[in-house]
Amino acid sequence: MNQEDHEFDFSTALKAIQEGKPLLGREGILTPLIKNLTEAALEGELDSHLGREITANRRNGKSRKTIKSLNGNFELRTPRDRGGTFSPQLVKKHQTSLNDEIEQKIIALYGLGMSYQDISAHLQEIYGLEVSTGTLSIITDKIIHTVKEWQARPLASIYPIVWLDAIHYKIRENGKVAGKAVYTILGVNLEGRKEVLGLYISEHEGANFWLQVLTDLSNRGVKDVLIACVDGLKGFPEAIEAIFPNTEIQLCVVHQIRNSLKYVGSKNQKEFMADLKRVYKAGTKDLAASELDILAGKWNEKYPIVITSWRNNWERLSQYFKYPEDIRRIIYTTNTIEAVHRQFRKLTKTKGAFPNQDSLLKLLYMGIQNASKKWTMPIQNWSLTISQLAIFFEGRLDKELKL
Repeated sequence: MNQEDHEFDFSTALKAIQEGKPLLGREGILTPLIKNLTEAALEGELDSHLGREITANRRNGKSRKTIKSLNGNFELRTPRDRGGTFSPQLVKKHQTSLNDEIEQKIIALYGLGMSYQDISAHLQEIYGLEVSTGTLSIITDKIIHTVKEWQARPLASIYPIVWLDAIHYKIRENGKVAGKAVYTILGVNLEGRKEVLGLYISEHEGANFWLQVLTDLSNRGVKDVLIACVDGLKGFPEAIEAIFPNTEIQLCVVHQIRNSLKYVGSKNQKEFMADLKRVYKAGTKDLAASELDILAGKWNEKYPIVITSWRNNWERLSQYFKYPEDIRRIIYTTNTIEAVHRQFRKLTKTKGAFPNQDSLLKLLYMGIQNASKKWTMPIQNWSLTISQLAIFFEGRLDKELKL
């Protein structure tokens, strides 16, 4: 090995530092040092390899390739052996970056919602790296394998409460843009911590779709769900009856209110909402039913479709009245899952139509990772809440809570 090949001119480097030149990047002072140290280490690897060879083998020149690094790009000369048995470990064959830091940085930026163009510009400005949008897509596609594993991971046997809600996106299929819904299932486990159980994409919802979703949860280990909080999902009650027959369904009251206001004239909305509030804020189910009768007597003639909707959905809208305040607060709305969807919107608001489902899923997965960083503590007053649930759902939590 030629020692001169790996000398670093410290005098020149010191002068460059004094002149205020950057340490890192394309013209960084340390880039030649990193190149020289890397090549020296590869020479050492080959020496060690040749020393272990039984058959005759020797050096056979060097191959060259450009290495991308957070510290700048450089041409790396990798030593070769005549027998072709040498496989470098520090910088492997076909490897074009010195380490995984660049890819991790790209994925982190992608997870913040940056476009490929913005990421490329950022890498060019900060690190002097020229990375095409095609290369960025390949790098972020590495998330897909992780997403598939996450989608198939085992789940807990019981979730006291789950929330289900949808968010809509446009995806290109066969040259056309189609609107599809992403159904998010968020659960709270026995420790009171939130956990996204799955993401499911579909163009149409219905009993068959929900049967597939709930069967997937069952196959992954879920044996029981105490309460499912949903937004009037078509076909869901029939499907959950088949897979988790003892699950109680609570329709989202907030969504019901929003849907009602769509059909109430703007001049009457304030007065109508004051009357409606006495229904869903009532202390008991009987009192709420009485207030609903009063609401119907006053507004049914003007807004029959609204009153009919409350009547038809009343049993599933009013489940929460039988519980104490801590449980009511958690289950009467799907706002808990809305926090996840806000994270999704933050990442996808500038994306337009996605080229395929995987491109959407990998970004939403990053959104889940971002949201879950805040889920370090149990839901407020969870110890009391889980104790109350154990009483209301007698026997169903005994094994898990060791009661």
